[in-house]
Amino acid sequence: MNILNALQAALPANAFRDTSGYLQEPRGRWQGQAAAVVAPETVDEVAAVLRLASDTATPIVPYGGGTGLVGGQLLPDGPAPILLSLERMRAIRAMDAQAGTMVVEAGAILADIHAAAEAEGWVFPLTLASQGSARIGGLLATNAGGVNVIRYGNTRDLVLGIEAVLADGTIVNTLSPLRKNNMGYDLRHLLIGSEGTLGVITAASLRLHPMPAQTGAALLVVPSPEAALDLLRLAQAEIGEGVSAFELIGKMGFDFLAEVGPDVRVPFDPAPEWCCLIDLGLSHGDPATALEALFAKAHGAGLASDGVIAQSDADRRDLWAIRENIPEANRRIGSISSHDISVPVGAIPHFIAEAPGRLAQINTFRINCFGHMGDGNLHYNVFPIPGHSRSDHESERAAIKACVHDLTHELGGSISAEHGIGRLKVEDLERYGDPGKLAAMRAIKAALDPKNILNPGAVLRG
Repeated sequence: MNILNALQAALPANAFRDTSGYLQEPRGRWQGQAAAVVAPETVDEVAAVLRLASDTATPIVPYGGGTGLVGGQLLPDGPAPILLSLERMRAIRAMDAQAGTMVVEAGAILADIHAAAEAEGWVFPLTLASQGSARIGGLLATNAGGVNVIRYGNTRDLVLGIEAVLADGTIVNTLSPLRKNNMGYDLRHLLIGSEGTLGVITAASLRLHPMPAQTGAALLVVPSPEAALDLLRLAQAEIGEGVSAFELIGKMGFDFLAEVGPDVRVPFDPAPEWCCLIDLGLSHGDPATALEALFAKAHGAGLASDGVIAQSDADRRDLWAIRENIPEANRRIGSISSHDISVPVGAIPHFIAEAPGRLAQINTFRINCFGHMGDGNLHYNVFPIPGHSRSDHESERAAIKACVHDLTHELGGSISAEHGIGRLKVEDLERYGDPGKLAAMRAIKAALDPKNILNPGAVLRG
């Protein structure tokens, strides 16, 4: 059977796409290939594609918004796959404003989901820099984190049910919005985070949360990561669950913004060595007043020396613009090696203190360390010094990554906090992952995808 002819017979003409624009990941490190790019509009069309792929043993690479950073959306070698884009499955199928649930298709863009929830007085709290282009199917496939994990959990904590298509074309529908449902194995949590290697998620029933009556933010200067950790504990003690996000930002992030942009308003001159961006969502009370009281206690305890507290929504957006534009500044500088790691929250200060000395044994670098301090997730990125480019250090990339990941593992952390394994970290998973868990993963993969057609080479070595 000729798979391309069979696809053309099974799908309408408008389901086919030109391959350009689908075959390179955002950092330019991976170049993919595709025999064809298809964009089904219904779950039945997705099932038809997978049945044909199963019959012909043709690889399938699911594709969301293309924003992944570990190469999971690309297949650079081997037989050319069918790239299956969910971009046409963007519908919001149902909204229950009483129960606070929403059923969305996998191609729905995260920002559109936010808008639909807010129109009904709810929030879908998964928030990240790429929300204007990231699609919910890809976010489910990687179990994305974002800035609000400290309060609302990861993506899997926001999903009540899913619809998916397995490797042989079988449709699995567990979209029920029930909060309690113990009818057998929970395939939802098996497929979320599997990066398209066990099935293609086509829709999800999402859990919404009440919209806070008031929101606010503050950027507080702290003397050290140890003080930042103490400030986090103080904020949680004083404000409780109203703390929605707690971000750690190092001086190098401000330096990069000043060096290459984007142009954002930085309220400190000179830029501090460390600061924390705290975001609040309160049902009662004024966030600015709560943050002022927090700063007073933190200042008295030596945990904060300066700060800016948002007095309006515009001020809050300006503070968040600093944090959200640091990844773009990183991209413009060009990292040698970028790391999405997590360690136990209490180990963050030790990690930050220890890693530079170990890296200095390799060469002299600039380090931009920032991230979600509230949940232990750091983006620890290594850059060349001025006058050099990342290409000058290409031979050192493996050693840099091993240095960072070895320390992460020593501290009981994870070498993949929120971006997934993809193809970039397959060897790292084998090196640092628990052998028993890896054996179970391989057995599950073999059972659900015996022909290894679903995103082969991602997560597990093909």
